[in-house]
Amino acid sequence: MGNKQKKIKERRKKELSKSEKIEKALEQEKEFQKQEIKFLLLGTGESGKSTFIKQLELIYKTGFDNEKRELYRRTIQKNLILHTKHLIHGTEILGTKIKNETKKLTKGFLEIDETKPLTLELSERISKIWEDNGIKKVFRSRSTLQIPDSASYYLNDIKRIMKVKYQPTDKDILYCRIPTTGIVKVQFKVNDFVWTIVDVGGQRSERRKWIHQFDDVSVLIYVVALSEYDQKLYEDETINRMHESLETFDNTANNSYFLRTSCILIFNKMDLFEEKIQKVDPRTCFRDYRGGLNAEKAKKFVSEKFKNLGQNKKRKVKMFFTTATITRNMTKIFWNTNYSHIVKFLFIIDYLFLSDSFLSYESRGSVVEFRQVP
Repeated sequence: MGNKQKKIKERRKKELSKSEKIEKALEQEKEFQKQEIKFLLLGTGESGKSTFIKQLELIYKTGFDNEKRELYRRTIQKNLILHTKHLIHGTEILGTKIKNETKKLTKGFLEIDETKPLTLELSERISKIWEDNGIKKVFRSRSTLQIPDSASYYLNDIKRIMKVKYQPTDKDILYCRIPTTGIVKVQFKVNDFVWTIVDVGGQRSERRKWIHQFDDVSVLIYVVALSEYDQKLYEDETINRMHESLETFDNTANNSYFLRTSCILIFNKMDLFEEKIQKVDPRTCFRDYRGGLNAEKAKKFVSEKFKNLGQNKKRKVKMFFTTATITRNMTKIFWNTNYSHIVKFLFIIDYLFLSDSFLSYESRGSVVEFRQVP
């Protein structure tokens, strides 16, 4: 009888302990939700959203482990073959002349399986093809050929990448493009707060999935590739990428879910934009543009178009101009987000606490420029 009562007491004790654990877990979840700031990261394909996420991993997490670096190593080497195929195909489309020696090297190249390992022999072949001035000329016309800007970064450094013990550097990984498919959630602990960044695919086929991520979003971040004003969509070469981005932002920012949601516009790829505008007039995209080959005028013109679509009586839109492959630029946007001046333009002051400032900033309308305090 005594043993039976003892067992009943032990069982009740275990049940109570289990109940307390569940209650504690629920309380922790409530606390977590209070401290969680949810960012929805949107933008059209190749705008630089994934690079943005990778930068945050470098700034706020431990960076890239060996397993992830190995994944990027295989992707980079695969992309080298694909980039070379696109360049060779580009010579045919544009009718660009290449040397006879290069022609011999390109023979049969389009049939190579890029999923197989990059051999030393194939690397040397790619290196020699890339040295041809005709191939370089094709690369300069990449806007019309769906050849990524980052192709030259890897092709110029192929001798390092072809080494047996090659391991991608942080910079290699930042330049590496792996299209986002589906929905990716990444969490960062920043001081006492958890940031949940929800990244969704930028291609048209992926955008219908955005609607499921609209609940409890604190901040909408929309990334625009400023340099793509003369480029066409990968999925539909009749549509200008900048026009598509404007339409997508309009549909998103003015969706009933987002009318009161804080909004940040990131105009990315400034380095490529400043290089391109020296040769390509933005009138190729905007017939009402009259600023000529002036980077500042074009930057203001494009950003105002986006801001006017997203801004309303209940919401201001903050804008940043950046190059996502440069870590210090991303730090400007998300560094020390719990400090009061950052809070003001994120419009989430009720989540965060006032503290001393480590950054000096100057606001001109809705544009914010940063300076480090010495």
